[in-house]
Amino acid sequence: MMRSISFFMMTFLLISSSVLIGCKDNTNESETPSAPAEAENNASSNKGQAFIDDDSENPNALRLAMDSEDHTTLVAAVQAAGVENALVNVGPLTVFAPTNAAFDKLPNGTVEDLLKPENKSKLAYILKNHVAPSNYPIDMLEKNIEKGRTLYMASGENVEVSKEGEDIVVGGAKIIGTVKVSNGWVHVVEDVILPKE
Repeated sequence: MMRSISFFMMTFLLISSSVLIGCKDNTNESETPSAPAEAENNASSNKGQAFIDDDSENPNALRLAMDSEDHTTLVAAVQAAGVENALVNVGPLTVFAPTNAAFDKLPNGTVEDLLKPENKSKLAYILKNHVAPSNYPIDMLEKNIEKGRTLYMASGENVEVSKEGEDIVVGGAKIIGTVKVSNGWVHVVEDVILPKE
């Protein structure tokens, strides 16, 4: 369960970092490498830091999700949307990571349709709706509930946060686990937080 939570957090952190941090392509025009060498260099540079092996004890949100058997759908979605690097960049970020079972609750064919290349931007928007560009451990979420505040997400939308008994619910999705990661927090949720639009 802890590995699943970590995996999910990593994935969402990558998404939100992509939103918040732009990439700059540094090229030296005086050098003109051969076509095969240039293609090889471009392939390596396009992968970004999401693909660097990280054996640290405290993984980032993406690595946590990739190591989780319960978040394979989330990882596939992050890869299809091309937002891996957003989840490994420096936070703080808070990722609300739906489990495979959460994606299974969506109407039949929804996930398959979203994974199609023509729906890449729509999928990225949905994933960004699971990332808050700030530090939200459980105690901070509870303070927001007490003050009646919503959470601003990387999608640009605000989602409600509430308490039902002892459970914290964000955007209609109950938090079922929490993991501290190197670039913030990952809260595993039992539903997909769909944008209002």
